Amino acid sequence: METKFCQSCGMPLTDDNKGTSADGTQNEDYCIYCYKDGKFTQAMTMEQMINHCVQFTDEINKQSGQNLTQEQAKEMMRQFFPHLKRWKK
Repeated sequence: METKFCQSCGMPLTDDNKGTSADGTQNEDYCIYCYKDGKFTQAMTMEQMINHCVQFTDEINKQSGQNLTQEQAKEMMRQFFPHLKRWKK
């Protein structure tokens, strides 16, 4: 099965961490941390989101088996995030 990612922060999506649409149903595109009741939980730019997410580099490394520095993680996010629905131009 293909892994889906939050289209705002890039976190892998599971049934346990999906955000909610305005009607209360699970949202298939965004996680609970980024999207609730049909709205984004925080207004921020893509760069602000990257700076927020980089604090979870240790967790990312644990889940992916990588050993990225925060700067390497930021660079990877700068490559990945523009392809996510929220940040696409």
